[in-house]
Amino acid sequence: MANVKLALLEDSDREQFILDNQEAFKYGALEEFGRRDDHFEEGEEIISRKTIEASIDSGEAYRIIQNGEKVGGVIVSIKKDKGDLDILFVSPKVHSKGIGYAAWCEVEKLYPQVKIWETVTPYFETRNIHFYVNRCGFHIVEFFNSHHPDPNEPEDHEISMDDQFPDGMFRFEKRI
Repeated sequence: MANVKLALLEDSDREQFILDNQEAFKYGALEEFGRRDDHFEEGEEIISRKTIEASIDSGEAYRIIQNGEKVGGVIVSIKKDKGDLDILFVSPKVHSKGIGYAAWCEVEKLYPQVKIWETVTPYFETRNIHFYVNRCGFHIVEFFNSHHPDPNEPEDHEISMDDQFPDGMFRFEKRI
């Protein structure tokens, strides 16, 4: 397993964290769809600045550090024994080196009180689906789509998930 540590996000690194996050998400979509992709939330971004900032502001954000280098990030929200994995990203430059899995293991160690973890990912992110199910032990428990919308999506969200991801989003759970 890769040797990584999690460091709380510093205010001075917030802007770069957002840019790195957008780069990683864009890479996944472009890898899957190429330039014809229409899943962008803000201009050319899969995940908007507003979405990332809201996650940072309402949760705990960490940088994933390997050998002194910032190689990704993670944002979680914890409520007693329930945890939401809002965002986890690894720089495309270091994909397939076990960094994401090692970071996830560190998250679980940081929050031993969490008994149920939850996250979501778009249907097309096969790399993420593989990661959550086959590497981290999550289970797909729900499929949000036009026939079954996410009941937690805010009404005032600028772009609805149905518009951005018309083919749906998977919801994952991991019970510990």
